[in-house]
Amino acid sequence: MFIDQVHIHVKAGDGGAGCMSFRREAHVPKGGPDGGDGGSGGDIVLEADNSISSLIDYRFKHHFKAGRGTHGKGARMHGASGNDLILKVPLGTQVREYNEESRTAGALLADLTHNGERAIVAKGGQGGRGNIHFVTSTRRAPAFAELGEPAEECWVELEMKLMADAALVGMPSVGKSSLIARMSAARPKIADYPFTTLVPNLGMVYSEDHSFVVADVPGLIEGAAQGKGLGHEFLRHIERTALILHVIDASGGWEERDPVDDYLKINHELESYAAELKERPQIIVINKVDVNGTQDVMARVRKAVRARALDAVGGNEFSDDFVMPQIHCVSAVTGEGLDSLIAATAQMVFELRSKAAEAMEETVQYDQIWEHRRQARDRQFAVRNLGGHVFTVSGKAVERMVIQTEWDNEEAIAHLQRRLEKLGVEKALVDAGARNGDEIRILSRAFAFESALESEDTLAACAEMEDEED
Repeated sequence: MFIDQVHIHVKAGDGGAGCMSFRREAHVPKGGPDGGDGGSGGDIVLEADNSISSLIDYRFKHHFKAGRGTHGKGARMHGASGNDLILKVPLGTQVREYNEESRTAGALLADLTHNGERAIVAKGGQGGRGNIHFVTSTRRAPAFAELGEPAEECWVELEMKLMADAALVGMPSVGKSSLIARMSAARPKIADYPFTTLVPNLGMVYSEDHSFVVADVPGLIEGAAQGKGLGHEFLRHIERTALILHVIDASGGWEERDPVDDYLKINHELESYAAELKERPQIIVINKVDVNGTQDVMARVRKAVRARALDAVGGNEFSDDFVMPQIHCVSAVTGEGLDSLIAATAQMVFELRSKAAEAMEETVQYDQIWEHRRQARDRQFAVRNLGGHVFTVSGKAVERMVIQTEWDNEEAIAHLQRRLEKLGVEKALVDAGARNGDEIRILSRAFAFESALESEDTLAACAEMEDEED
C-alpha cells in the first residue's frame, strides 16, 4: 500500500525536577548545598531512511511518546535522561505543523531529503537544576531548585514526495504505465481506461553508463493545479524530480484528444501548481507512433514544442538561453525508440544530479539546519499591550523559565526576574510602554512590573497621560 500523507501526535518526555538538598554528615559542618539536577526528557526525532518507501507505519498508529527524565536527588545525584524516540520516515518527507481542530497544515518544520538526515519535532523538557547551581558570593545556601520543564507536544503532518530522478507526466491513458513497464522492472496495472494508475509507481532503469529512478505519476487533467480530481495529490510528486518526461499520445486516445492541446494544458497545470516547474528540463515523449496516421501529429507537436521554447526567450532564436527540448518518438507496444529515450534520459539525469551535488557541497550540513531553525524559534518572544496597564509576554524560552520556577519560593522568583532581564524581556516591556506597577502576564502567572530601565519616551508618555487625567 502506498501512503504519502499522515498526521501524527507527538509528545516528548518531561524533564525531571532539580533537588533542593544540603549536605548533612557527621564531622562536616556547613556542608553546603548538594542537590542534583533532574534528567532531561527524551526528544521525538524524525530520521530519513532510504530503506523505507512509504508512511504506512503511521497509518493506524498516530500517537508517539518519548521517555521522561527522572528527578535529581541529594548528594549531587543527577536524574537519568529519558530516551529519545526515533521515528523513521522515507526520503522526501516534509514535516509541517498541523492544527487538528481546523485540520490545516502550518509552517514547514523540516524537509528530509538525505539518508540519515534528522529533525527534532518535539523537544524534551529540560531537567531542572539543583540548588548547587545557585550559589553566589552573597547567597551561600540557596533554598530553591528548578522544576522540570514540561515537554512539547503537538500534531504534525508528514507528507512524502517521491525522490525520483525523472517523472512520466501526461494526460490519462497516454501510455505512461506501459512505458515504465517497458523501461524498468516495475509492473503497474495497465488497462484501456483512464485513471488505471491511482498511486505513483517507481522503477529503476539501467542504461550502459548510468541508471536512474523513474516515476509513473497518475494522469493529470485540466484544473489539476486547483485541486480538480486528485491534482494536488499527484503534482506534489513531480516537484522533486530533476527531469520531466512529458508523454503525449500521438493517437489522441479513445477520447480523440488533440495531442498539441494536451501538451499545452499539461504545461499550464505544471506552471500553475509551482512556478519553478516552468524551468524544469523536459524531454518530450511522443508515444504510440506505431498507430497509423501519426506522422502529421508528430510534426505538429514538434512545431508546438519549438514555439514554446522560443516564447521562453522572447522569440529570439539566437539567444544563449534558447534550448530546444529533446523529442523522442516511441512505441511502448513495439519498443521502437525506447533505447534512445533511455540513454538520453540517463545522460541528462546524470548531468543534472552532478550539478546539484556540486552546489550541495557548498552548503551547511543538513543534520544541523532544522535544529538551528528550531532553536531560533524557541528564543523568540513577543510582548503585547492589552491596555489598562496590562501586558503579556509569550515565547517558548520565557514560558520555560516561568514553568521551572517555584512560585512559593521568594528566592526562586528573584532568580527568575534576573533571567528575564538577561534575556531582554525587561527592556522589551519598557519599549512597549510598560512602567513600574503594571501587570505582566506570562502563561497563567501575573506579577507587578518593577524596573529601573523606564525610557525617557515612556516616562514622557506617562506624564502626558497624567496631565490629561488632571
